Amino acid sequence: MEYVSRVPRPPLDGLIDDLYYLEGTPPYARLMLPPMPGALLIVNLGAPFRIRAGTDLEASEYADGCVITTPTRAFEFGYPAETRSVGVHFKAWGPAPFLPMPAAELCDRPVTLEHIWGHLAVAELRDRLATAYEPHEMLTLLEDELMRRLHETAGLGLVRHTSNLIATTGGAVPIGDLSSAAGVSSTHLAQRFKQLVGVTPKRLARTYRFATTVLAIDPAVPIDWGELAGGAGYFDQAHFGHEFREFTGLTPTRYVEVRRRFLREHPGHVLDSWPLPAD
Repeated sequence: MEYVSRVPRPPLDGLIDDLYYLEGTPPYARLMLPPMPGALLIVNLGAPFRIRAGTDLEASEYADGCVITTPTRAFEFGYPAETRSVGVHFKAWGPAPFLPMPAAELCDRPVTLEHIWGHLAVAELRDRLATAYEPHEMLTLLEDELMRRLHETAGLGLVRHTSNLIATTGGAVPIGDLSSAAGVSSTHLAQRFKQLVGVTPKRLARTYRFATTVLAIDPAVPIDWGELAGGAGYFDQAHFGHEFREFTGLTPTRYVEVRRRFLREHPGHVLDSWPLPAD
C-alpha cells in the first residue's frame, strides 16, 4: 500500500496530527482499531468501506467517507479489495471547529461525511480530489477545504490546554487537579469535553494511558505484564487486564498474539502501528 502523510500548516496543526493519502490492497479485509485519543475523517475515493463500531452487531457501509470522534471502544474497519482515500488524523479536540453538532452525539457512532458537510459539498470535494495529479496535491486540496471551514469554537482553548496536560502525563494526571488548574468546576470541564471531544476528561485520560501503555509493548520480546501495568500506573495487573478487555475485547496476551501475526505476515507494512487483523 502507498501511504503519504504530512502535518498541515498553522493554525490547522494545532488541531490535526497529520493529513494522509492511502491507496492499495489492505493487508486484511477486516482490521480492528483499538481506541486512540484522537479522531478521524476520511474522504473515500474508492469502493465503499464498512465500519462496525462500539457494540454494533452489524457493520454499516460508507461510500463518501466518514467522521469518527474519539472512541471509547475498538471499531472494526472493513476494506474493499482496493482502497483509495485521503483523510485527517485529528487531535482529540480537533474535529470540533468543523462539526455542526456536539462531538458527544458522534461518540462511538461514525457518520458519513455527507451528514457533516452536505451532499453537494462532499461530492464537489471528492471530484476535485479524484482529478488531482498526485497525493501531495490532494493533501493540499483537503487542507484548503479545512481552512475554509475552520470556525471559532467557544471553550476550545480550555479543552486543548487541559487535553495537552493529560497527554503530557500519559493520562496519569488526577482529573480534579485539571479543573483546579483551569479555574473551573469539574462539571463545567466535563461538559466542555463532552461537547468538543465527545468524552469526559476522565475517559480521555484513560484512553491516553491505555494507548501509551500499548505503544510501549514490544511484541518481539517476552513481556512482564505486572511490571508493565505498574509502570503505567494501573492499580494491579487485574485492573490492567480489565481495562484492556474493555478497550479492545482482547486479553493482553491475545493482543500480543495478534500483533505478532501481523508482523509475521506483513513485516514492515505501512499500517503496522495500531490496527490489528480482525479476520
